[in-house]
Amino acid sequence: MNATLRYLALGDSYTIGEGIAEPARWPNRLTRELNDRGIAIAPPRIIATTGWTCAELSAAMDEAEPLGTWDLVSLLIGVNDQYRGHGLDVFRPGFTGLLERAIALAGNRTDRVFVLAIPDWSVTPFARDSGRELAAIANELDAFNAFARDLCEARGVAFVDIAPVSRARGGEPRMIAEDGLHPSAELVELWAGQALPRVLELLSNPPT
Repeated sequence: MNATLRYLALGDSYTIGEGIAEPARWPNRLTRELNDRGIAIAPPRIIATTGWTCAELSAAMDEAEPLGTWDLVSLLIGVNDQYRGHGLDVFRPGFTGLLERAIALAGNRTDRVFVLAIPDWSVTPFARDSGRELAAIANELDAFNAFARDLCEARGVAFVDIAPVSRARGGEPRMIAEDGLHPSAELVELWAGQALPRVLELLSNPPT
């Protein structure tokens, strides 16, 4: 019998599932889909809290040490850096350090790490009511995601681009949680669906 795989999900409100029930969080949905396909994987350990920046996630990981080694590690971070006005000069080193830590936690297997793009919150009612320039939010997040994608490609890490579906559908009433900002369970389900084929591919790689 194959051993049960261990999965670590790193992030912020999008990973902890602000405003939705625990079973609806995208990492939890993903593990259920994997188990349904015969891949034995335990419920994820999630290190994520609403509002965390790259630096705050890194600090939380320090406090959680020793984290050990995991069969699968995901990373979705950066929206709060953008929200707080941190530029690329802050995001680049912060995200790079987290990606390197994620790779180390996967036993230095870059083929067992995947990154999700930052969703575009500019399409939400919260953004529209915030008084911020919506185009500026979108452009800043595009720049963050472009850097993350390029870094992942350079390191051989899978990048799951959930930004387009989040931008296209994230403003629909049924795709938004009650707070008018965070994604509903329906939108999160779409994210998990996009991640699933990439993760299946990653897990098909034999152990080293």
